[in-house]
Amino acid sequence: MLKRLTQLCSLSILWSVMFFANASPIDTYEFPDEVTKKRFASLTYELRCPKCQNQNLADSNSQIAVDLRKEVYDMLLEGRTDTEIMNFMVERYGEFVLYRPRVSEMTYVLWYGPIAFIIIGGFVVFLFVRKKKEKPQALNSEQQQQLKDILKDD
Repeated sequence: MLKRLTQLCSLSILWSVMFFANASPIDTYEFPDEVTKKRFASLTYELRCPKCQNQNLADSNSQIAVDLRKEVYDMLLEGRTDTEIMNFMVERYGEFVLYRPRVSEMTYVLWYGPIAFIIIGGFVVFLFVRKKKEKPQALNSEQQQQLKDILKDD
């Protein structure tokens, strides 16, 4: 019984280690200078992984992210500017690849939608508050008589 329990425990520990272990390879790039290294880090943090959707290239372990990091590295060594690299990625993957999409006709709702919702929400709240502050109208003589009759009955 004890031997069986020990086997189950060791098997569960082994599965846990295998499940939670993150043994992905680490990219090691050699840069000609510190400026290029910082540009690489900046670009990979600004570009979104097309597969992971909510991770940047620097944090993603997907194969496409690995390939795109290599692509960014190669373009930096070729002497391309950050703008050229960003434009290349946008042409290839669309505006989605940018964490901060550019302001264009396609992204107006993204950039200005929240402001519009806040303004509309403020206007609606203003109308509700204004409506609550309105004073009740006075009762006419017929309504006053009905009220007196009701109160007499009690």
